[in-house]
Amino acid sequence: MPTTKFRINVSLADDILAMLAKVSTRDRVPQATKAARLIELALELEEDQVWDARAQKRDMKGARYVSHRKAWAQNPS
Repeated sequence: MPTTKFRINVSLADDILAMLAKVSTRDRVPQATKAARLIELALELEEDQVWDARAQKRDMKGARYVSHRKAWAQNPS
């Protein structure tokens, strides 16, 4: 049966494989499903770090304040 999902092969250390087995059993989901969700969470953390680094660069003394409304406006003026 064809699938629309992209498949990858990942080699895991024994201790990581054991932990994946434990958490997937605990959550009653297949190991592949749990692994995919954990990768998704890791990528969200990476994204948060990128946005935080960008915000840190902008957070300086004398920085100009922009209101929430203006920052998210469709046609900022």
